[in-house]
Amino acid sequence: MGKQVKWILIVIILLFIGGMFVWPLVKGYFLKEDTPDIASAGTGQQRRVLNISAMIIDIQTLTDKTVTTADIIPDEEVNLSFETSGKIVEIYFQEGSHVREGELLAKINDQPLQAQLKKLEAQIPLARDRVFRQRTLLDRDAVSQEAYEQVTTEYDKLMADIDLVKANIAQTELRAPFDGIIGLRYVSEGAYTSPGTIIAKLTKISPIKIEFSISEQYSDDITPGADIVFRLSGSLRDYQAKVYAVESAVTVENRSQKARAIYPNTDESIKPGRYASVELTKKEIRNALAIPSEAMIQEMGKSIIYLYKSGKAQPAEIVRGMRTESKVQVVSGLQKGDTVIVSGIMQLRTGLPVTIDKFVSPI
Repeated sequence: MGKQVKWILIVIILLFIGGMFVWPLVKGYFLKEDTPDIASAGTGQQRRVLNISAMIIDIQTLTDKTVTTADIIPDEEVNLSFETSGKIVEIYFQEGSHVREGELLAKINDQPLQAQLKKLEAQIPLARDRVFRQRTLLDRDAVSQEAYEQVTTEYDKLMADIDLVKANIAQTELRAPFDGIIGLRYVSEGAYTSPGTIIAKLTKISPIKIEFSISEQYSDDITPGADIVFRLSGSLRDYQAKVYAVESAVTVENRSQKARAIYPNTDESIKPGRYASVELTKKEIRNALAIPSEAMIQEMGKSIIYLYKSGKAQPAEIVRGMRTESKVQVVSGLQKGDTVIVSGIMQLRTGLPVTIDKFVSPI
């Protein structure tokens, strides 16, 4: 029994030693069968064709624009109210109608003031006669200078009292401060009103104003007299307006500067309070060569694009000019009629076979 165990151990040891020599040969054989030809694989990869989009370069106008939001505000707007208190006896305007500057809109009871004015005006002839008589006597040295000045002062005081009453009567009249459209009224005849009571709102909407804010980088380009284009929310129509005022400083909170433009709005079709977008043109270059910004990559501080030439991708170094949100001006390194690859840029290599799936419009 002991000898049998001994022989078994010897056999196991011999098999283990034999396996150490045989296994590398077997492993090499199988690996050689399964491993692909590296050179052949590389050749196959070289033959792979990449589908790309391209653009044929042509002359175009390149415009550096930015878009910002805006509010439509009236040229003038005011809440109408009386300067004094009293009962409203007449309302002369129709809600939603046009009124002219100086037009009488409403009236407060002024009968006590009218009676006071009538009483004072009745004293004018007598006061004027006293001044005349005293002046005649003064010329004859029949009265003193002091007596003459006293009656003159009384006459001036009377006229001042009359002017004061007339001013008080004027405060009982509500007149339009400018041409405009009067809105809904908030009081009725017979109501008691005071200076804090709003009678109606008067709005001037021809012209209208477009108020917007611009980033500080555009603050030097937006000056009074500059032209802008604005578009109302939900509309495809473009409106031309002109900047007439710019805030004197850039706000610290968001580093922007407020500006206002004016639009004639002669037909009064645009109402205040609407939301709008404003398109600002910073710079415009005619006869420019430009490419989509995604067609360019940076390599070692150089601007590189890939051209389509004879079915292969060929790199070219360019010199950039103005850059907009979506395009880059090419100052040199590109010619009209060149075909620029605009997709799959990161996969391109010199001489890589490519095929054009789609042409992109240069506009």
